[in-house]
Amino acid sequence: MTDLEAIGRSCFALHARMTARLLSRSYEAALRPLGLTLPQFGILGAIGHGTTASETVLAERLGLERTTLVRNLKVLTQNGWIEPISEKGRGVRHRLTPEGQALLSAAIPLWQQAQSQLESKLQETDAEEARRAMRALRKAAYPS
Repeated sequence: MTDLEAIGRSCFALHARMTARLLSRSYEAALRPLGLTLPQFGILGAIGHGTTASETVLAERLGLERTTLVRNLKVLTQNGWIEPISEKGRGVRHRLTPEGQALLSAAIPLWQQAQSQLESKLQETDAEEARRAMRALRKAAYPS
């Protein structure tokens, strides 16, 4: 018989999903007063940073399904936080509106507070070491 308990203790996917859900809840709670979700914050940040990639590339960079990205871009546009900029052919990129820039500026301190609270709870685990481990797992899991 397979040792299911050992699988549960060692499975990277199981631990990643549990961790991702709990981390997302922490950041979502911090951003909730602004009516902003964590994926929307990431998208606004990428656009505000000057990412002009296609929607497919942007979704990959943010670790989102393309449909999730498109759905969030629609909401961000409807809320007046971003606006599309047509490109040659079918390409579209986006830029922050003044309202979107103000929202992102208001969201950053809330994100920083959530980040600091989580880092302070790591206790004996080095935050940068944890990030390195997560990057290594993403790299190991990325299809060749």
